[in-house]
Amino acid sequence: MSGCVPQILHGRVKKHEIDTGLRAGVTSEERERIKGLESEVKELSRANEILKLASAFFAQAELNRHTKK
Repeated sequence: MSGCVPQILHGRVKKHEIDTGLRAGVTSEERERIKGLESEVKELSRANEILKLASAFFAQAELNRHTKK
């Protein structure tokens, strides 16, 4: 086997063993799912922050409108 250092081969074997259930660990599928969920959480957190700011802005505008009457 040319061009393959032992560490790479060991890593690939370990990954295969985890993915096939021969070794404990997070499978490639689970890792991808976690990555996607983390990305979704980040996106939802940003959207939530925008909604909080917009809510505060409109609440203040409503208060200002009532105090001007």
